[in-house]
Amino acid sequence: MNWTAIYSIFSFEMARFFRTIAQSILSPVLSTSLYFVVFGAAIGSRIQEVEGVSYGAFIVPGLIMLSVITQSISNASFGIYFPKFIGTIFELLSAPISFIEIVIGYVGAAALKALFIGVIILITAFFFVDISIAHPFAMVAFLVLTCISFALMGFIIGIWAGNFEQLQLVPLLIVTPLVFLGGSFYSISMLPPVWQTISHFNPVVYLISGFRWAFFGTADVPILTSLMAIGLFTSTCLAVIWWIFRTGWRIRQ
Repeated sequence: MNWTAIYSIFSFEMARFFRTIAQSILSPVLSTSLYFVVFGAAIGSRIQEVEGVSYGAFIVPGLIMLSVITQSISNASFGIYFPKFIGTIFELLSAPISFIEIVIGYVGAAALKALFIGVIILITAFFFVDISIAHPFAMVAFLVLTCISFALMGFIIGIWAGNFEQLQLVPLLIVTPLVFLGGSFYSISMLPPVWQTISHFNPVVYLISGFRWAFFGTADVPILTSLMAIGLFTSTCLAVIWWIFRTGWRIRQ
């Protein structure tokens, strides 16, 4: 394993993040504060509790997942797309490093950035609502797994994208709606039976449900099912990335 190459890619991506750290921190904090004002105060005044948890606290895991997923995808996709755009990816491919080291460098940096944002949002939430974390280790594990898995997905999107418009297509038109419809601001048990069944086809439901269980000990789906879902998603992304580098799809074209 070429740790020097991994560190070079990782440090370069993290340096880009810290150059805009004020914007990177300010934006999620303001967005989270607005969500708490709109959903926590306005809707929370009408919905006092959900599954025995105050509505303001109930939406915290969903807010964290919303930001973490979008940040993981955007950071990883832009990180690998930009070398393609300016042509430096060929220098990377010709260097004596394997695709595993390339993926670790880019995905590791993207996942760490998203994890950093997730922690900031969690800290911000403490200023608005009282939160208790029933299973802190499980919470950290779910958060890290989500950052890594969606950074892998973002890496795939960055390779697939042919321009900046395509780079934003999947996150805006597919991922964000799935997160909003995945129980971020409500429990799927509140839906009619038909829509509950439909919601189970949304993979994000399992992520948010498992993450919420780590906070409050309650979940819309069994915790084991959530772990299996995120494991399957991560494995699928890894398999796709292996195929991409094996065939050179969208890389050497």
